[in-house]
Amino acid sequence: MKKFWNWVKNETSETRTLYLDGAIAEESWLGDEISPKQFKSELMNGKDDITVWINSPGGDVFAASQIYNMLMDYKGKVTVKIDGIAASAASVIAMAGGEILMSPVSMLMVHNPMTGAFGDTEEMNKAIDLLNEVKECIINAYELKTGLSRSKISNLMDAESWMNAKKAVELGFADGILFDSNAEDTLPENDGLIFSNAAVTKSVLNKLQCKQPVKTGLQIENLDKRLELLKY
Repeated sequence: MKKFWNWVKNETSETRTLYLDGAIAEESWLGDEISPKQFKSELMNGKDDITVWINSPGGDVFAASQIYNMLMDYKGKVTVKIDGIAASAASVIAMAGGEILMSPVSMLMVHNPMTGAFGDTEEMNKAIDLLNEVKECIINAYELKTGLSRSKISNLMDAESWMNAKKAVELGFADGILFDSNAEDTLPENDGLIFSNAAVTKSVLNKLQCKQPVKTGLQIENLDKRLELLKY
C-alpha cells in the first residue's frame, strides 16, 4: 500500500512532524480498513505536540474527514503549516490545526465537493442530495475555524476561491504567516487577494457587455452560455 502521509520524529525533542504531500488517499483509504487504522495508530503513537505540513491538491473528502476528526481528537497541540497548497479536501484537514500558519508563497483553496454519477433521474437526484450534505459537513469545519457565516462560506465554495496567505488570515482560514514575526502587526486590512472562477467569469461578461455593438443583434443574456462553450 502506498501511503500519502509520512511521520518524522525528532529524537532529541521527542516532537513529531506529519507530512501530507500529494493527493489525499490517491491509491488507498476507503475499502481498505488498514489505512485509517494504520494512520490512527501512528498518530496515537505519542502524546507530544505535533506539526502537520501540508502540500496537497486535495483528494478523497471522506478520508480527509476522518483525518480531520483524528487530529481534532488528538490530546496534544496540533500546528498546521501550509508550505505549498492546501486545496479542496486538504483545506479541510488544515482546519484541524489549533494554529494554522501559511508560507507567504502558499495558497489555500475551497470549492464545492464533486462526484461522478450514472443512472436515471432518481440516481442523479440522489447524487445531488449527497453532494449538498457533504458540502454542509465541510462548511461545519470552515465555520468552526473562521467564525464566518455559513452563507459567506457557501459563496466562497460556489466560486472556487483561491486565497493567498494574507487573504486566508484576513478571512480566518489561517492564523499567521510563516517566517514573518511581525505579520499580524503589519498586515493591512483587506490587503490580501482572492481569486475565484465566478469573479473572473463575471468580469469577462461585464467587459463583453460594454463592448458589444448593438447592430450585431447578439443578446447579452446569451453570453453566459457562449462563455461556457469557450471554457470547455
